[in-house]
Amino acid sequence: MEKAVVFIGSDHAGFEYKEGIKQMLLQEGYKVEDVGTHSADSVDYPDYAHPVAQAVDEGKAQWGILICGSGNGVCMTANKHAKVRAALCWNEETARLARQHNDANVICLPARFVSLEEAQAMVKIFLSTDFEGGRHERRVQKIACA
Repeated sequence: MEKAVVFIGSDHAGFEYKEGIKQMLLQEGYKVEDVGTHSADSVDYPDYAHPVAQAVDEGKAQWGILICGSGNGVCMTANKHAKVRAALCWNEETARLARQHNDANVICLPARFVSLEEAQAMVKIFLSTDFEGGRHERRVQKIACA
């Protein structure tokens, strides 16, 4: 079975984690599209969050992964896209619940507050957890403004 297409992006604070997560995903057979940044030089997080979110919004990617220092900036940016449900996750349980209850399609990670190993574990859980539907479906349907 072919794995999903994943778009990944980060600012300078998340660069090292992006590289580590990307390698893990490639080893597990995912097709990964890296929108940058491609170094630890200071950059603006929206320049990388928007392309990831746009890919998910347009159906070019099933999943998005975004990393910055706190995770907040990339999460706020991604959630401006109509079909994106980006979730800021800081442990395995929040990653699982973002998928199970909120049908999140973009995971946002805080590089300055979790280890790379924790971030990789959250991504694995996020990508392998199904949306529960049921009572959560009507709530998810109420998220979009348009």
